[in-house]
Amino acid sequence: MVRTALDDFQMPPCSQLLGWTMLDAKPDEGWIRLSFQGRPEFCNPAGCIQGGFLTAMLDDTMGPAAFIMTGGKLYTPTVTMTVNFLAPAKVGTIYSEAKVVQLGKTVVFVEAKLTDGDGVLLATATSTSRLVDAVKAIRQALR
Repeated sequence: MVRTALDDFQMPPCSQLLGWTMLDAKPDEGWIRLSFQGRPEFCNPAGCIQGGFLTAMLDDTMGPAAFIMTGGKLYTPTVTMTVNFLAPAKVGTIYSEAKVVQLGKTVVFVEAKLTDGDGVLLATATSTSRLVDAVKAIRQALR
């Protein structure tokens, strides 16, 4: 697998909870493919993964896509995010892909999708995020 800026990044607890696993990446293109583990604890009363967890998975794919494209120099706090839920997500492995659509000087536009093991499209998302110096952002968050 290709080396990315995420190799030296400590995985946050929220990513660990979601079962975040890197499968493939193309840093120069701002593209990433991940998997997550949809756990029974994430289910709503209908027995499907609750939309907030799916949204977190999408967000936790789009941010890293931009992060690796900048070589880990820029952190990407989300400004806006639109999610479309297309099919119920069941317990098990959920796959995600994200692609940077446009990387500007102060903002980045990213799109992502979630699929199940059969390739069924579960959800799509787009986001706009600010670009901030990663070292400063992490230092500020630790205060």
